[in-house]
Amino acid sequence: MIVNTARFVISNTDVEKCPSEMRHEFAFIGRSNVGKSSLINMLTGQKSLAQTSSTPGKTLLINHFIVNNEWFLVDLPGYGYAQRSKEGRKQIMRIIKDYILNRRQMTCLFLLIDGRHKPQKIDLEFMEWLGENEVPFCIVFTKLDKLSASAAKGATAAYCAELLERWEELPPVFKSSSVDRRGKNEILSYIEELCKIPLE
Repeated sequence: MIVNTARFVISNTDVEKCPSEMRHEFAFIGRSNVGKSSLINMLTGQKSLAQTSSTPGKTLLINHFIVNNEWFLVDLPGYGYAQRSKEGRKQIMRIIKDYILNRRQMTCLFLLIDGRHKPQKIDLEFMEWLGENEVPFCIVFTKLDKLSASAAKGATAAYCAELLERWEELPPVFKSSSVDRRGKNEILSYIEELCKIPLE
């Protein structure tokens, strides 16, 4: 898939106020500072479609972007930002879970994982919740340019091996970097294939 156009449509905290069109939606989520905005900008070929920030936890809204006037890319709030209050973290998770569970148009959730780190409890628990609720998702390892090729391969393999201790099989897995653009074609090709499936 070639991305020719991508533009912001709407931000909100209420799934009921999301765009009414029956178009495929691909949502991106991860812990704060996982590189979500950078990945979105890399996939769309735009430098500032999603606002990147050195301050974790900046995305607080459900952000819809229309791509090629065909499908929506959805930037969801990051979770697990420790410096946010307990009530603030609960509110963010309510927004996230309400969208994921009630948005019929959501075709797949892309869960971003910092490939430099070992499995974190908060990510593993979130994956368990996705599995329990039969949410279609895939894993995107980010920031792999910060590791050598062999270290990146070993880290992602070890992460997947630990997941297989809990899961019978893995969801689709992508390896990415917003710096060297690895994973861009694979992720967009996956989205292109899913767009061919009619929405129910």
